[in-house]
Amino acid sequence: MQVIEYPDADFLFLRLADLIAGELGEILRREGQASLCVPGGTTPGPVFDILSGVDLDWANVSVFLNDERWVPEDSPRSNTRLLRERLLRGPASRARLVPLYAPAAQPEDMLDALSGGLRPHLPISVLLLGMGADMHTASLFPGADLLAEALDHNAPILMALRAEAAGEPRITLTAPVLKGALRTHILIRGAEKRAAIERARHLSPAEAPVRVVLDSATIHWAE
Repeated sequence: MQVIEYPDADFLFLRLADLIAGELGEILRREGQASLCVPGGTTPGPVFDILSGVDLDWANVSVFLNDERWVPEDSPRSNTRLLRERLLRGPASRARLVPLYAPAAQPEDMLDALSGGLRPHLPISVLLLGMGADMHTASLFPGADLLAEALDHNAPILMALRAEAAGEPRITLTAPVLKGALRTHILIRGAEKRAAIERARHLSPAEAPVRVVLDSATIHWAE
């Protein structure tokens, strides 16, 4: 686990966006296409703002979320809505959004269809994750109903999980998909999360789900 400490959040956002853009550009030049998998929530918003204006071959970049709340896109809780507002605009509007939500009463009804849409874009070229103070990442929450299955090396691409801390039902990429990413970055801020990610190194994935990616991740932290 590599930890990069930044003097302030603004420098973190600029440097992380530059790193991600550079990695995508390298993969695009080599492979002709790339995939970018990102978290929801408000923390990565400034990174998205910067990336959206970068001159890349966005038409050959597929973008998708780590996880999604099972709410329609017009909900303020929708991570897809955040992506459209903060990342998929300007030059980056040419990127292909691969959905993690489709209208249905429950996520289980759409797992096969959504997984089929993701499969051609794996392995993930560049993965950006966040982490909660409880050491969850994506929607792999400690105590989630199907966490053991989602952590298993034979887990499917996507699973629907429910956890008290999650609120709505969630759909999430599973551990083997996250672990298979070519480049992995984790964005965290504040002393509490820095202490949590250090604790996670010494815990099992069931206790600290972020543990599944720590061996290959670069941690980007600012107070």
